[in-house]
Amino acid sequence: MNQSAHQEIIELRDLINFHNHRYHSLDSPLIGDAEFDQLMVRLRKLESDHPNLITSESPTQRVGSKPLESFSGITHPVPMLSLANAFNIDDIQAWHKRSSSSLGTSDFSMVIEPKIDGLAVALTYENGILTRGATRGDGLIGEDVTNNVRTIKSIPLVLQSNVEIPRLEVRGEIYMPKGSFENLNALRIKSGEQLFANPRNAAAGSLRQLDPQITASRNLEIWVYQLGYTEGFTPPNSHWEIMSWLKSIGFRINPDVQPVFSQKEIESYYKIWLDKRFNEDYQTDGLVIKVDSTNLQSKLGTAGREPRWAIAFKFPSEQVITKLLDINFSVGRTGTLNPYAVLEAVQVSGVTIRQATLHNDDDIARKDLRIGDYVIVERAGDVIPKVVGPILERRNGTEIHYKVPYECPCPLKTHLIVKEPDSIMHKCMNPECPAQQIERLKHFTSQSGMDIEGLGEKLITSLTENGLINDFPDFYKLTADQLISLDRMGSKSAQNLISSIQKSKFKPLSSLICALGIKHVGIETAEILSAKFKNLGNLMNASTGELEQVNGIGPVMAESIRSHFEIEKNKQIVHLLASLGVPDQETASEPLGTKNYLDSKSFVITGRLESFTRSTVESLIKNLGGTISSKVTSKTDFLVCGEDPGSKLDGARSLNVKILSEAEFIEMVNSYD
Repeated sequence: MNQSAHQEIIELRDLINFHNHRYHSLDSPLIGDAEFDQLMVRLRKLESDHPNLITSESPTQRVGSKPLESFSGITHPVPMLSLANAFNIDDIQAWHKRSSSSLGTSDFSMVIEPKIDGLAVALTYENGILTRGATRGDGLIGEDVTNNVRTIKSIPLVLQSNVEIPRLEVRGEIYMPKGSFENLNALRIKSGEQLFANPRNAAAGSLRQLDPQITASRNLEIWVYQLGYTEGFTPPNSHWEIMSWLKSIGFRINPDVQPVFSQKEIESYYKIWLDKRFNEDYQTDGLVIKVDSTNLQSKLGTAGREPRWAIAFKFPSEQVITKLLDINFSVGRTGTLNPYAVLEAVQVSGVTIRQATLHNDDDIARKDLRIGDYVIVERAGDVIPKVVGPILERRNGTEIHYKVPYECPCPLKTHLIVKEPDSIMHKCMNPECPAQQIERLKHFTSQSGMDIEGLGEKLITSLTENGLINDFPDFYKLTADQLISLDRMGSKSAQNLISSIQKSKFKPLSSLICALGIKHVGIETAEILSAKFKNLGNLMNASTGELEQVNGIGPVMAESIRSHFEIEKNKQIVHLLASLGVPDQETASEPLGTKNYLDSKSFVITGRLESFTRSTVESLIKNLGGTISSKVTSKTDFLVCGEDPGSKLDGARSLNVKILSEAEFIEMVNSYD
């Protein structure tokens, strides 16, 4: 081994890591870009001459991994908790009062910081070297994205510490700066690709790329906000000191993190950030307040998977004023007409909005919306744009009253649009409606259906317009040659799509039942039907009475299923799918070893769950042998109740259904460990 080369490589890596830290974490560079580039050139030359000296933590290896076929799951040694939400200062006061009561004192300091709207990750370092990066996932199990986080320049590959740290995990929020987001969407417009809805979605999509090269091109950043755990090293005993220490060893810490000592200081900080959030190059959806002392944090503990020592203070939805240019309709797969507002383009929470939901005709009438109105628009939860209402003072008499439609907006212009007795929506009754057909095909290929990756609305529309697809079985007749004939479809893309279609044949029966688009049957009901009837033949032949005997299936749903399979065309579709290799029987394994603990008990879930994602709760119930239903009936055994439960709680009380809080549900599940 060339000792001089080895020593120079070590020194160059240390120097490059030092300057990376100064540039990306401290925003205080000591050298120019050209000088930095020369250091990298020299290091690459030495490593090229001595490939045996290349190691994974070298700055040259940030993008050195081959694309993955899939992400593997990682169990978090310490769960990544979610936060309770506060929406006003009264909520903050209530949280502070509860904390004071539990601690026996109100004399404790706190730390406040912006709540970054990105993707939470856990970064693990062993002996100062980055060894693993994982997404939050459901808080217990995340995805291994190590190769991708290594491409983010503000994440140190090697810690800047003179003290030995055997093992360290930090938590942070990966985000896409607003400028990078705008540039990315501009490029996607030029290439005809679907736009990202907001910077958070763009960051999540970029981090979860199987090819690290793509992630590296997306200009992602990170703010580290929490120490996860350490081994073989004792960190400071306050959050504020921990943040300062993490910054000193190379992590990027938001400069607006600061200690606070009273509710008045929290309120003042909040008022400043109501306006300041729009001037930053990153999206925030609120603030996070934490008890500073880690000893007091331990004393306060957690409730489920929610820390009592921290809370999120959410910002109100941003409202803007723009002009309502028109009211149009989209047609759902069952023929339902869904009105939406066509708006004069306006920026809301950093996103350009041109359309917004209007829910239904009654909502339009209640708000007295007129074409030409100036309207207030907001993004509900900073995600879904909606029209709050008109500004009556700005009307000048030229506004046009909304008229209830009498024909379908599809090319057939069907006049048979009715308002069903049990619905507030208008509906196109023409089964040949092309708009409905597109939506049915989209539903069939969606994640809740057959989950065929790569089949979006544009491609499905193109396939139908070119006569390649008419109904569900046609997907399984497609060839690569047929796909290549379409615009912007190369041979590799065509083959990938064919592979994705073939892969869908291995989906469980529940996915196929859901994909068929039976009215009132979603994925939860499909899973119940799959478990009960085992194959589509049994389901198709089941009487209304037999269906009503199934937990979670009421008279309306039973009649809908029966009516669907009374149509000969729908039966033929099932038989044709089976002949093309799409299994029409249940092949999935039985629930895990604990399957009988809940003994086929029926559960309904309602409200906002803070300790778990809804999918996690459903999986736990199914793995313990229980069943999931979407409606509370006399056959329901338990209602798992989160925040803001709605009418299902009243229904459960009236039927004497056992109601479980999240804590009680957790206790029930833990009793079967």
